Amino acid sequence: MSDKKKASEKQSFIAEARRNQIVEATIATLDEIGYINASLAQIAKRAGISTALISYHFKDKNDLMDYTLVRLITDVASYVWNRIQEVSTSSEKLRAYIEASIAYQGNRPTYNTALIEIVFHARTPDNVPYYKLSDDEDEPLSSELKQILLEGQANGEFCTFNVMVMASAIRGAIDEYLFNGKLKEDVALDSYSSELVNLFDRAVRTDG
Repeated sequence: MSDKKKASEKQSFIAEARRNQIVEATIATLDEIGYINASLAQIAKRAGISTALISYHFKDKNDLMDYTLVRLITDVASYVWNRIQEVSTSSEKLRAYIEASIAYQGNRPTYNTALIEIVFHARTPDNVPYYKLSDDEDEPLSSELKQILLEGQANGEFCTFNVMVMASAIRGAIDEYLFNGKLKEDVALDSYSSELVNLFDRAVRTDG
C-alpha cells in the first residue's frame, strides 16, 4: 500500500471517528434540552470541541440532524435485525422482532428521545415537519416486518391477513410504548413485550 493511500485511509478513519463523536454529542444534547435548543454551540460544548470543527464536518444544523437521524434509524434496525438472525422459523422471527424492538427502547433511551425530537421538530427547507413527509420506500424495520409476515404466510405458519394492516398494527403497538408515558409508568417493559408477543402470535398463527 502506498504512503499516499495509507494517509488517505488514516484521514478517513479520523474523520469518521470525529463524526461519531459529534453524533453522540448531538444525541445527548437532544435528550437533555430538545431539538429547539440544540444549537451547534450546545452540541460542541458536550462534545468538548469547537463549533467550527462541527461546521467542518457538517454544513449546518439541518445537515447534522439529517445525518444523526440516519444513524439512529440504522442503529435500531441493526439491533433488531441481529436478533432476528439468531432464529429460524417465522414465528420465532416475529417474536424476536417484537422483543428486540421493545428491548431497544429500554437499552437506548437517549437514542429514542433523540429520534423523536428530530422527527417531530425538524423541518424541510419548505418548512414541512419530517413526520409529515411521505416516502415511496419503507424504512428498514417496517420492510423487515412485512417480509417476516409474508414469509410466514408462504410457509404456512401464518394465516391469511392483510400484511400491511398487520404490520401497521404491530409497529403501532411497539411505538405506543415509546410515546405513551402513562403506559410506561403502569406496565413494565418486559411485561409489555410479553403481552405483545402473545397477542400477535394468536393473531397471525394458523389455527390447528
